Amino acid sequence: MRDYDEVTAFLGKWGPFQRLIFFLLSASIIPNGFNGMSVVFLAGTPEHHCRVPDTANLSSAWRNHSLPLLLQGGREVPHSCRRYRLETIVNLSALGLQPGRDVDLEQLEQEDCLDGWEFSQDVYLSTIVTEWSLVCEDDWKTPLTTSLFFIGVLIGSFVSGQLSDRFGRKSILFATMAVQTGFSFLQMFSINWEMFTVFFVIVGMGQISNYVVAFILGTEILGKSVRIIFSTLGVCTFFAVGYMLLPLFAYFIRDWRMLLLALTVPGVLCVPLWWFIPESPRWLISQRRFREAEEIIQKAAKMNNVAAPVVIFDPVEELNPLKQKKVFILDLFRNRNIAIITIMSLLLWMLTSVGYFALSLNTPNLHGDPYLNCFFSALVEVPAYITAWLLLRTLPRRYVIAGVLLLGGGVLLLIQLVPADYNFLSIGLAMIGKFGITSAFSMLYVFTAELYPTLVRNMAVGLTSMASRVGSIVAPYFVYLGAYNRVLPYILMGSLTVLIGIITLFFPESFGMTLPETLEQMQKVKGFRSKKRTKDSMEKEENPKVLITSF
Repeated sequence: MRDYDEVTAFLGKWGPFQRLIFFLLSASIIPNGFNGMSVVFLAGTPEHHCRVPDTANLSSAWRNHSLPLLLQGGREVPHSCRRYRLETIVNLSALGLQPGRDVDLEQLEQEDCLDGWEFSQDVYLSTIVTEWSLVCEDDWKTPLTTSLFFIGVLIGSFVSGQLSDRFGRKSILFATMAVQTGFSFLQMFSINWEMFTVFFVIVGMGQISNYVVAFILGTEILGKSVRIIFSTLGVCTFFAVGYMLLPLFAYFIRDWRMLLLALTVPGVLCVPLWWFIPESPRWLISQRRFREAEEIIQKAAKMNNVAAPVVIFDPVEELNPLKQKKVFILDLFRNRNIAIITIMSLLLWMLTSVGYFALSLNTPNLHGDPYLNCFFSALVEVPAYITAWLLLRTLPRRYVIAGVLLLGGGVLLLIQLVPADYNFLSIGLAMIGKFGITSAFSMLYVFTAELYPTLVRNMAVGLTSMASRVGSIVAPYFVYLGAYNRVLPYILMGSLTVLIGIITLFFPESFGMTLPETLEQMQKVKGFRSKKRTKDSMEKEENPKVLITSF
């Protein structure tokens, strides 16, 4: 059995063919960035209060005092969900009594917003919240919308790999791009919240499937030396570029239906990529379609201006799948040591995901311009990915991951100490927290893949990745708590991030260690000191070339 990388080594490492695949697949990730976080603006909740009908016979004084006042952020603001009983204040107005002077407002009976709400249009012209009044007793629908989107992401991440294994990388890549773009377009025509949410679940399924399949296709086509750059400076950075485009679109298009239309355009522009992105030769070989694989490699050789062998893949001697011992998910809990590592890994992925998505979704609730805050939240991801890539090359995994988690969680805990007038400082600390958690998140695939043996590596990465989806489903409710206390989400996120940072110090160290091949070769759970690396293990270092984020 010959190694695919050796067979295709004549292509070179970084020729025109590799550069084309690198940039086209990375570009296909851009729509994932703004579709994944579009709910930040589609479901934005502007300031609102109970509507008092114009037909109500009220004096100007009573109309100005028709809403109870609440103390919020050190100032009195009109209640969002209650008003004084309209019939009562109409009668008091007719009698000529003055609010506050002749009538004690605190003694008046209150009622719900029976005539609907008035929404401020200072930030948004319309969102699904203003269209379907998802406030007060229906405000639970807003975080549920986001959670259901991430349930779609969970389902998509589960099926995308199986579909691409069955039908091919390229076909599923463009099919999922079509699903993401098409159902985003259909969302525009939603007539109620339920219809919008069902389509949003399907968009989530297509969004993650597109991301995962593009990543797989890139890692299978590109050589070893390019894969780690593709998975950081390619996939992750272009995702961040899409994320940065979201607030730009939303700033100029403040109606949610028109915003959705604008967000579908880049997906349509990806259609011509079909004629430039090839199928994975590795997948074709696995299906014994050697002639098609050879045609792709021959075209790549021509593009790179190198000579290709007359016969590249000989069906007689080419890769045949090796029989492997069957493994089950319970193998990840076979003994005490493996079970502890698996449980800690599940917690690490889930709590890091909670921090990442809660901070991303909370940007509209930060003081200042929500569009600018969202842009900064996306922008900070670029140096976070670059930093993660540099740190992974030179430093021990568990110390690096623990360090950035403790940094991120620590600064989030400091936000509660910042005076209310120093909003810029709170935003700065939130961005530093996002930087630390994003850096950690982007390292988890590498760390997990290095901890587990070959036999169960894919299963372990898949299981822990699904734990991160659970974290993303829970994250919107951390943001929801901000409606009751501005700093409560930061206290919870900071505490959990610091906790998981400390737990990370107890993981075995994988940097410079030979990858385990069997469960018996897995390292033991450690304390705060890692096993000293041997010269032999340094020479044999061969880390998995994978590094991707939650999307």
